[in-house]
Amino acid sequence: MTPTHPTLSHRQKTPAENHHLWNNHGTWWFHGTFHQSDGTGERARVNLKTRCLSEARRKRDHLIQRFSPLSNS
Repeated sequence: MTPTHPTLSHRQKTPAENHHLWNNHGTWWFHGTFHQSDGTGERARVNLKTRCLSEARRKRDHLIQRFSPLSNS
């Protein structure tokens, strides 16, 4: 069964607390690839507009939850 909603790419075998986060000169960004049901993928780069790592993690988790297939059902 193919997913009907975009799914986020996961290449790591074990979860890392900073996965999908990138610090660009002190500002945290989200970087991820969402795979579509038609086999295509779309890279997402979102400026999280924070210098605080814990806030960046919360914003990343919110983005992932917002675009996960379970939250769109």
